[in-house]
Amino acid sequence: MRGELAVFIPRRCGGGAPEATEPAEADIMGLCQDMCSKMATYLTGELTATSEDYKLLENMNKLTGLKYLEMINIAVNLSRNLKDLNLKSAALQPYLDRITLIEEQVAAFEPAVCKLDVYSKKLEAKYKKLERR
Repeated sequence: MRGELAVFIPRRCGGGAPEATEPAEADIMGLCQDMCSKMATYLTGELTATSEDYKLLENMNKLTGLKYLEMINIAVNLSRNLKDLNLKSAALQPYLDRITLIEEQVAAFEPAVCKLDVYSKKLEAKYKKLERR
């Protein structure tokens, strides 16, 4: 009988408690083999799951490494482009300084130009007045 460790056979003589008899040695061997087989199946499943987990982690590490390489390339390109822009900005700086100087000079001349415009309009009005006489 599989799955049983002891078989109880009621005693008819004497009316006492049932007596336990040991299962046959073949039954014990069968049960041990069954237990070992099931334990092997369980351990194989556990090891397979662990192995699959490690394979997944390995793949994730590889993908992460590739992403980091992409990010490094992007950072290198950004750094190179930033250096180029800084050089171009430095090359344009003298022109920007000249534009700022011209703008300041124009701002300084603007009141004088307004006064000259007002004066020329007055002068034109006087000339037209004299011309009519």
